[in-house]
Amino acid sequence: MVTSLQKLFQNQERSRKPREHGITHVLDKGMSVAELEGLFEAASDYVDIIKFGWGTSVVVQNLDAKIDLCNRYGIDFCCGGSLFELAVMRNKLDEYIAFLKERNFKLVELSEGVIEIPKADKQKYLERLAKEFKVLSEVGSKDSTVVVAPYRWVRQIKDELAAGAWKMIMEGRESGTVGLYRQTGEIRTGLIEEIEVEIDPAKLIFEGPQMRQQVWLVQHFGCNANLGNIAPRDVISLETLRQGLRSDTMMHPQ
Repeated sequence: MVTSLQKLFQNQERSRKPREHGITHVLDKGMSVAELEGLFEAASDYVDIIKFGWGTSVVVQNLDAKIDLCNRYGIDFCCGGSLFELAVMRNKLDEYIAFLKERNFKLVELSEGVIEIPKADKQKYLERLAKEFKVLSEVGSKDSTVVVAPYRWVRQIKDELAAGAWKMIMEGRESGTVGLYRQTGEIRTGLIEEIEVEIDPAKLIFEGPQMRQQVWLVQHFGCNANLGNIAPRDVISLETLRQGLRSDTMMHPQ
């Protein structure tokens, strides 16, 4: 139910669910069912994707219950890209795909942050998975000492979108100190600006775990930037940034 306050102050430019842009992608590091339900009680309208981070899906005892809860609230979910890498490394991709299909996953994340996957092989995996899932494919290094040239980001993004990726995830990790960011958390603004000249930002999910990163991304791209690796505790805070309900973006055109 829309309250009178919402009618007065909500940003009418903010996209509504189901949405293709303005996505909030939330990192679950091993939440309880009660914690996840508490998040949805307060903010289900603003959560688009829950990522069961890294390989937590293997060790938590409540995965199926959390999947049921996501389905009840109409929220997409995926496993961390580390499980894809592990499946490739151990030659268990068929079994991993079967696991995802059995539990009705609609999304799958591809990454190459731990193992090196030849470009041709990753394209092959992406094309295969895109036939059965919406694919989130990650670009950028998880190694803070590695700086990838902007043209290489652009080339990989274009190639993987052409191969069937639904969205490309711009690496930032949980820390916000790699990929798009310097070790201090400072944004590589020049990199982002070069990428957006070539790529529609609606096709990109920018990992932005730190508030200052979220502020910059919302100011730069507007209220409907796709943002990822958001901590559950920060979902409402981020939504207020998106809607100009916090000092950091109150005076900024949305």
